[in-house]
Amino acid sequence: MLDLLLSILFSSLIFVIFKLFDTHKVQTIYAIIINYVTACLVGILFYNKPVQLYEIPKNDWFYGTLLLGVLFIVVFNLMAKTSQRLGVSVASVATKMSLVIPVILGLILYNEKLSFFKTSGIILALAAVYFASVKDAPRAIQKRTLLLPVMVFLGSGIIDASIKYMEENHVSTNEFPIFSATVFGAAACTGILFILLRSFKKPLKLNFKNVLGGIALGVPNFFSIFFLLRALQNETLNSASIFTLNNVAIVMFSTLLGIVLFKEKISPKNWGGILLAVISIILVAFF
Repeated sequence: MLDLLLSILFSSLIFVIFKLFDTHKVQTIYAIIINYVTACLVGILFYNKPVQLYEIPKNDWFYGTLLLGVLFIVVFNLMAKTSQRLGVSVASVATKMSLVIPVILGLILYNEKLSFFKTSGIILALAAVYFASVKDAPRAIQKRTLLLPVMVFLGSGIIDASIKYMEENHVSTNEFPIFSATVFGAAACTGILFILLRSFKKPLKLNFKNVLGGIALGVPNFFSIFFLLRALQNETLNSASIFTLNNVAIVMFSTLLGIVLFKEKISPKNWGGILLAVISIILVAFF
């Protein structure tokens, strides 16, 4: 349970840091690439064996990490576009409701069982994520634009399901740091390739503020994945319960951090979502 709590803490810090990016005018695309480089280096430092780079491709999880790295960058950019065109709340809802995908795959692929209370908790969790996140007033949306949150939903769900699959079938406990480092390294390489290609049209601009922001983001980013992998090995809770608790608690805790640190205003609907989140956590974790 401690691993899950730490994953929730570090994941929530990521949202706080993104908020600070906006406050201090940090260029997100550059900071996010520095973040992946930082997370990769932290993973290497936490690996308790000498790192032999030529040995890494020999692991059966290597090609999976390359795909995950590409997904990290792609989904991030989709989230950015969704936030810009439809609002931050829509992007948040699409990301967190993606917990449905790993939950369903866990039931199908790993024959996981859900009690009535856990099933009720997961259904309440979906409602909690929606009501805790929605802040924008309703507005007319073009049908074409609706594809963005759908892609964010699918991409985020595929990432969570892939992490569970790799943890279940290919990655041993002592390999968690180097596995996570390789995923982040692949994401960093993808991001660097992206900005190099873009530099033909728009010159590169990298300053100290972007580097500092990327380092500040990279450390909690690494530990959010590292502790989630460890939490998935919990013998009491199955992956459906882990992903539900993780996503719902992140929404609840990051919302509370927004109130305390940034004086964000919370509507009655948001408070209702937080209450539903608490009930869903109790149902999933304790019944």
